[in-house]
Amino acid sequence: MRFAALLLIALALPGQEAAVPKATAFERAVVQEMSDARTAPRAYARHLRELRGFFEGMLWHRPGRVPLRTEEGVAALDEAIAFLEAVRPVGPLRFNEGLARAARLHAQDIGPRGALEHLGADGAKLSTRLNRLGTWHGTIGENIGTLEEDPRQVVIQLLVDDGVPGRGHRLNLFNPDFHQAGAGRAPHREYRVVTVIDYADGFVPAR
Repeated sequence: MRFAALLLIALALPGQEAAVPKATAFERAVVQEMSDARTAPRAYARHLRELRGFFEGMLWHRPGRVPLRTEEGVAALDEAIAFLEAVRPVGPLRFNEGLARAARLHAQDIGPRGALEHLGADGAKLSTRLNRLGTWHGTIGENIGTLEEDPRQVVIQLLVDDGVPGRGHRLNLFNPDFHQAGAGRAPHREYRVVTVIDYADGFVPAR
């Protein structure tokens, strides 16, 4: 389960503001799921426990889905469950429309290229991409997940972090320095769909 930038520039007619799409229900739900995991990790662990019985070696036969070949098998899932049962809760994540826009633009960038990276097509890193859209302060970070089209499964993927040394996605999700987040989804050339999540201590979108 490997986890895994055409910047879209909207042009406006003179005297008109370009319409910026608002976050979808899916994108908002991803942030809420992450917040639920952070604030009540022991309770959230039950969602992972429900998936233990669907492993056959390295294959994960989740109901109604194509079997997924993992790198670590049930061991990574068990480690994530143990983490959730031991970690102290951290503060909730507040949904931020500006961060959601930044995440969506990056998803729309890497998706058509079949990429899974934190640099845009023009070489822009996260801080540069956020600077184009507003002002951030404190700590920022980004997670990228693929394949999943259900908000809870997106978050479970990040928590399990199969095949990712150091479990960086999980650590981002539980970073107490992050207080706001936004998610953006787009089609992906290789992995069907990609979800980008941008985190910040604080972010004020440009007006």
